Amino acid sequence: MSFDLRRANPSRPHVLPLTVAVTAGAFLLVTLLTFTDTWPVPGIDHWAADHAYDFSATRPRFVDLLGGVAATFSTIGCVVGLAVILAYALGRREWRIAEWVLVSGVLGLLGNALVKQVFRRERPLTAWFGDDRPPLHEIGGFSYPSGHASGGAMFFTVCILCTIVLTGRGWRRRILIAVFGVAGVLVGASRVFLGVHWTSDVVAGLLFGALVTITAWWLLVSNATAVPEQLAAITGTGQKRAAVVLNPAKVGDVEEFKARVRAVAELVGWDEPLWFETTVEDPGHGQTDRALAAEVDLIIAAGGDGTVRAVCEEAARTGVAVGILPHGTGNLLARNLGIPLNTRDALDVVFTGQDKAIDLATYHTDSGVDTSFLVMAGLGMDAAIMTGVNDQLKEKVGWLAYFVSGVKAARFPAMKVQISVDDGEFKKFRARTVVVGNVGFLQGGIPLLPDAQIDDGTLDVVVLAPKRFIGWLAIIVRVLGRQRRTNDRLDRLTGRKVVIKAEKDVPMQLDGDAVGEGREIRAEVHHGVLLVRVPLAPQVV
Repeated sequence: MSFDLRRANPSRPHVLPLTVAVTAGAFLLVTLLTFTDTWPVPGIDHWAADHAYDFSATRPRFVDLLGGVAATFSTIGCVVGLAVILAYALGRREWRIAEWVLVSGVLGLLGNALVKQVFRRERPLTAWFGDDRPPLHEIGGFSYPSGHASGGAMFFTVCILCTIVLTGRGWRRRILIAVFGVAGVLVGASRVFLGVHWTSDVVAGLLFGALVTITAWWLLVSNATAVPEQLAAITGTGQKRAAVVLNPAKVGDVEEFKARVRAVAELVGWDEPLWFETTVEDPGHGQTDRALAAEVDLIIAAGGDGTVRAVCEEAARTGVAVGILPHGTGNLLARNLGIPLNTRDALDVVFTGQDKAIDLATYHTDSGVDTSFLVMAGLGMDAAIMTGVNDQLKEKVGWLAYFVSGVKAARFPAMKVQISVDDGEFKKFRARTVVVGNVGFLQGGIPLLPDAQIDDGTLDVVVLAPKRFIGWLAIIVRVLGRQRRTNDRLDRLTGRKVVIKAEKDVPMQLDGDAVGEGREIRAEVHHGVLLVRVPLAPQVV
């Protein structure tokens, strides 16, 4: 996962300062009502203190649980949690994030202690319960605002903002934000049930912790990245006319999908797109030709890797950029180009990104396949995996279906192959699988070809030849460790032209799709012939 600070920048510039102002105003209002003993604060405080105490006093295990929460989210607990996030940010060289975490922690913890000394409010145990009720939890110091609530709010606000910059829009982000938000509120509520804080202490603590963290973000991070709009490439005529080639079987509700594309296009000043749907007979070639004939400035491919490949093959050498809205299972091209898999974030890239010239490789087999590929092609066990994938399972669990198929194909027999690079002599190998790659990473960030670059004008080849099933473990360790050492179990080759010959017919695959069986693959890279819309690189200021 990588930090993208732009994800946390609201589309309207006044949102952050308004949030800070509202939070600060709420904190001041609670403080004013509390210390002027103004309705409804006293009534709420006393009612909540009585009922919370009565509930907890008869439940010793609940009190023990609350004690554990108190220990976890003490000053030491918050410092440890923030230190972990700080270390992660420093490890990723995200200096702005690290600075923000450090400042939030220092101001949040020290600021809360200072505010306590200003107001010096006594705890419910002393001011309300008196000597009539035994304490549920021993604690000293003043109560306003709650240090645990403040620390919890600060820590979980940090978690929420880090979640936003690390993940794209979608259910995962929403779930994490909801969990962190609820956790912060529960930490505060635990203080009331322990009888050590008034409700107003907790509310003020939550507001104070959030206020410090959001203010620090606004001042230190929100302006750290400037999106240089002048870098966004306007290709073709510059009239902002787009065509969308979509695979209806992949995008789901077509009308809803069109509405989402229209909304973003209109927001950034693009005209109503032209719409072309793929068919079983034509996965995108004819539709792209018609879009080019209409002289559009951008062709958007919405579908799986097959749809994207068809569009890119036709758009190559035309000077018209391709925007990608990934809707497939693999989406390897999008992953390797840093294009978000979430449709809303991908739409931002499509309409406000910049154009990148990438390579396209031609692919010929002796079985009659004559096409192009952008990601990877291969023969042997990897192709057997693609052939063996259960489509119904694939629809349910996504790319994990490939793992299931991989386990079944792990005993694919070794085959004798000969490989020639750049018209050189053929080298003989005994391999389980051979992969020719235009990119380096598989799903999950697995670096199968760590040196491969999609714009370097070369193809990278990996030959995998474990002797036994257990030999795959050693290869996996080497691949994940990005080891460049080669031997007869894992060898690598690089060149502009690659010819692979097998001794017998074996399964073949192209960008993750099975393409039948054959004995020979011929691949050649064509440098920089395709423009693809990629995320705009931010400028740190």
